[in-house]
Amino acid sequence: MSDLFPKKGHDHDRCVHSALAQAEKVCDAENARFTDMRRKVFTLIWQSHKAVTAYELLDALTAEGQRVQPPTVYRALEFLTELGLVHRIESLNAYFGCDRPDCEHLGQYFICTDCGRVAEAVNEEMSNAVRKAAMGVGFTIQATTVEIKGLCHDCATH
Repeated sequence: MSDLFPKKGHDHDRCVHSALAQAEKVCDAENARFTDMRRKVFTLIWQSHKAVTAYELLDALTAEGQRVQPPTVYRALEFLTELGLVHRIESLNAYFGCDRPDCEHLGQYFICTDCGRVAEAVNEEMSNAVRKAAMGVGFTIQATTVEIKGLCHDCATH
């Protein structure tokens, strides 16, 4: 069994620190400004392994004393999504941190319907099958979202 979902009690600060380091490298490579607000939104998304809505981000920023309007959060999310630093989970209208922002990929998202955690897998066989099917009908892929809902290991065993 793969460790897609982190074990309970893992060092989450390490996840956030690693994600920030990767984000900074991507921004540097793309010559993109990782502003304080973009960094804050990114960090809030990485605070858990759950998908976070724009309004949850807005509430968290407000609770920290930030005076932020929804368009500011949406602009930060657009920036982060365009650089591949976060993914939008369509069915939840929420965002989740990407742990592979330095390479283009078609991810598959496992969403636990009990605890709300999300994990990303990259199965090249599945990705290649999607690409092949698209090519077979002359279709140009602009975005792909594969969402699989069920129970993570922790929730399934309780």
